[in-house]
Amino acid sequence: MEEINKTLKGIKVMIIDDSSTIRKSAEMFLKSSGCEVILAEDGFEAMHKIVDNQPDIIFIDIVMPRLDGYQACMLIKKNPIYQSIPVIMLSSKDGLFDKAKGRIAGSNDYLTKPFSSENLIDFIQKYAA
Repeated sequence: MEEINKTLKGIKVMIIDDSSTIRKSAEMFLKSSGCEVILAEDGFEAMHKIVDNQPDIIFIDIVMPRLDGYQACMLIKKNPIYQSIPVIMLSSKDGLFDKAKGRIAGSNDYLTKPFSSENLIDFIQKYAA
């Protein structure tokens, strides 16, 4: 675990999910690994937090009120300032259609819920470390 703490220390990870349980569990996993965690409960809240915090990687739920994950991902990827930030779609569905739609929206990858701390850390090491 000590090795992970060193590699992830200072990495800013944003979790966008309308489930407080998902946000809190991800925050616990990531803070114990040395990450700085930014939380948002929907795409609208996430947009101003992205501007304020400049995250290194974003995990975003697909199904959310107001602005869903696909729409929020498209907005992030269309902005030249933020388009290089890796965006990982989160979903309880593991279907090809959802993965393809995420790719079209510009996502870098797809993580199925429920996820483990190891899943999150693997993605962070792959895309942001």
